Amino acid sequence: MKKIILYISIALLTLVNKVCAQEKTFEQKAKEIAVQIKTIAEEEKRALKAEVEALDKAVELGKMTKEAAATSKAKIAEERAKNIETKIAAQEKALRDLVNGNVNEEESNDSLKKNSFAIPGGFKSKNYDKNKSENRTTSQAVFAGGYNNLVTDGAVANSQFGYGRSGFYEWGVTWNTRLSNNSNLVHLKYGAGFMYNQLHATDNRVFADINNQTVLVDAGVETKAKRTYFKNVYFVVPMHLEFDFSKTKMVDDKKVFKSHTGARFGIGGFVGVNTNSKQFIEYEQNGYKFKEKQKGDFNVNDFTYGVSTYIGYKQTSLYLKYDLNPIFKNNPVDQNNISLGIRFDWN
Repeated sequence: MKKIILYISIALLTLVNKVCAQEKTFEQKAKEIAVQIKTIAEEEKRALKAEVEALDKAVELGKMTKEAAATSKAKIAEERAKNIETKIAAQEKALRDLVNGNVNEEESNDSLKKNSFAIPGGFKSKNYDKNKSENRTTSQAVFAGGYNNLVTDGAVANSQFGYGRSGFYEWGVTWNTRLSNNSNLVHLKYGAGFMYNQLHATDNRVFADINNQTVLVDAGVETKAKRTYFKNVYFVVPMHLEFDFSKTKMVDDKKVFKSHTGARFGIGGFVGVNTNSKQFIEYEQNGYKFKEKQKGDFNVNDFTYGVSTYIGYKQTSLYLKYDLNPIFKNNPVDQNNISLGIRFDWN
């Protein structure tokens, strides 16, 4: 089964390379996408985390009610999402200038280094030639984040992991190909990226490898619940069949196709390989602070595969994914990862 999954991953990556072969100059800069998205996402995530912790502290000190804190958390989360969108928009403008040839070569190189990144397979801006169809294959920078947990014996209820603390985030690049010459409805969406799944165990427990089984045990010390967690990182290749309900208009008796301007629905799946598994434990003892980082295989399956779906409007979607294979190899009870969150596809 592992070999089959590996072959599928290689085949999908080969398909991506073939589709983008005509855009080699953009493809050479594909790595810059990952760096830019990761930097933006992590900066905003760190800022959001600090603000949330400050609100939690205010609740603990009795300076704010839980209801007021929840309202503030929702507001700052929305603001952080807008920050990400704004920063991406600034980079889009720089790229639009390059595509339209409004800057000379020297200015283009400086702008690229300072303000922008290139997207393989072409680039689409909302303001770029509204009366002309976009390329049949477009590309997107993708970021998703939200809640994460494990399904045990077919149920996610009564989980051994905190629902609010356990989370996931995912980033990468996708390519979106319109399958019909005369219709904008059906697209094939495929790409590559990284997936981070985190689990915060309840009741002061951590994972331990006992007789080749990964089980939860008492930590032996009073850990900090928010800073003690288990994380898996995967390199994944997703593929979805996307139904795009963006309106098609007529210009000079010709159809003009634009994607990601209306409601969208996608259904498909992903395959991936585990790149690392780590456990972070933080606690205080005798007035000293301790941070432990444990790295190993933890009997985690080397490969992952699952199903995923999203539904939304324009660039923002509600996103759900579920691993079909269990997270651990030898445990007597299967536990499968499930995630629910928000996904952004920036064209």
